[in-house]
Amino acid sequence: MKHIYHIEGMTCNGCRADVENKLNNIDDVDHATVTLENEQAVINMATHISLNTFQQALSTKYHISLIEEKNIFENSAFAKAEPKQSKLQQLKPLFLILGYITIATFLLNYSRENWNEAMLDFMGLFFIVFSFFKILDLKGFPVSFKMYDPLAKLIPGYAWIYPFIETALGLMFLIRFQVDLALLITLIVLSITTGGVTKTLLDKKSIQCACLGTALKLPMTEATFIENAIMIIMAIIMLIS
Repeated sequence: MKHIYHIEGMTCNGCRADVENKLNNIDDVDHATVTLENEQAVINMATHISLNTFQQALSTKYHISLIEEKNIFENSAFAKAEPKQSKLQQLKPLFLILGYITIATFLLNYSRENWNEAMLDFMGLFFIVFSFFKILDLKGFPVSFKMYDPLAKLIPGYAWIYPFIETALGLMFLIRFQVDLALLITLIVLSITTGGVTKTLLDKKSIQCACLGTALKLPMTEATFIENAIMIIMAIIMLIS
């Protein structure tokens, strides 16, 4: 298998050599090549090695995150030993979370005379849950997020505060505080992110989606675009109404 990783924390060629040496000393690593310019490591391995194993081999100065992985035997008989997951299987955690949020929204609104505010509950729960997963790994999330969000690429600090923006928006929707402002911010923030997602899909790049942080590994797919589009449509409907 050939995996490509992003290495954060290298500042000179000595750092690069140190990281490369430590990665090559890990059992089952056939060969690792590290480049300082793009902060990447290309690792060929005989069997799958967890990200945690690589991180433990490196000093705390460095942070490693997955960019892309390929099974170099996928066109041979070895591919049968590792069946490739379908998009639906890969996105199962995302659909499960959205399902739970939908059920919670129903339980919050089923006894009300009207469901005019059900969308606000859904959007509030959506932001709270999704921000939770991002905050689980505040170091890894910005690296993944900056790969496709245009504003995060331009302003690195934005990627660090983004999970807390989602938390604030979630609370504003749930307690009905400055709802119009929260809807406007949602529209702007998600439109920027959706633009980056759209470009990634059109370029057919294979990168990890940061919608649920790095705790759960999700590929960037059409479902990510649809998820953002639904929230944008909800925000527009609530602003109009």
